[in-house]
Amino acid sequence: MKSKLIVLTGAGISAESGLKTFRDSDGLWEGYNVYDVATPEAWERNPELVQEFYNERRKQVLAAQPNQAHQILAELEKDFDVEIITQNIDDLHERAGSSKVTHLHGVITRSQSDLRSNLTYPIEGSEIKMGELCELGSQLRPHVVWFGEAVPMIEVAAILCKQADIFVLIGTSLAVYPAAGLIDFVPSVVDKYIIDPKTPDVKRYKNVINIEKNAVEGMAELKAILANAR
Repeated sequence: MKSKLIVLTGAGISAESGLKTFRDSDGLWEGYNVYDVATPEAWERNPELVQEFYNERRKQVLAAQPNQAHQILAELEKDFDVEIITQNIDDLHERAGSSKVTHLHGVITRSQSDLRSNLTYPIEGSEIKMGELCELGSQLRPHVVWFGEAVPMIEVAAILCKQADIFVLIGTSLAVYPAAGLIDFVPSVVDKYIIDPKTPDVKRYKNVINIEKNAVEGMAELKAILANAR
């Protein structure tokens, strides 16, 4: 039986494919205050602005390509039972070939009902247009979890973390909850590889191996470590 490799990815892995992080150091996302484009209140206040914002982000995602870090994760499925949990709203893991991906914050290449978040649809092309309705007659919006909304896949992700034989954290500062709390569900005896140029505060956890590199370089190093350990 293959060892279960649980991977939690954040903005750092997508940044190397040219996608801007969700919130830059100045608190803005592509020049917008996140509370103007990423909350239910923003959608109620100005749905046209929010829709256009995500249409533009979707075009960027579709133009981006998976990088070597994404590809190595897909390749590791040959030797491990890999489950990816991602905070990212792009589909780069899937396009790289990973077969089991849990999206905590939704995926921008799908739309959802404004009434029921679990009623989702593929998007033809790159845009959701105002006036496009779900089967319940409500406006379609991006399939993205906004600030103030529940994270429906968090319990699934927590169960996966409990099952880890090896845990890998890539490109996340562990600052966004509830995702940041997932490492608490990983058994203490399990090796925890942290790949990030700036290691988050993980001093209270046991069996932590820091790889202070970006996602691409860090994943290449981890691939070698795992190969030598087999």
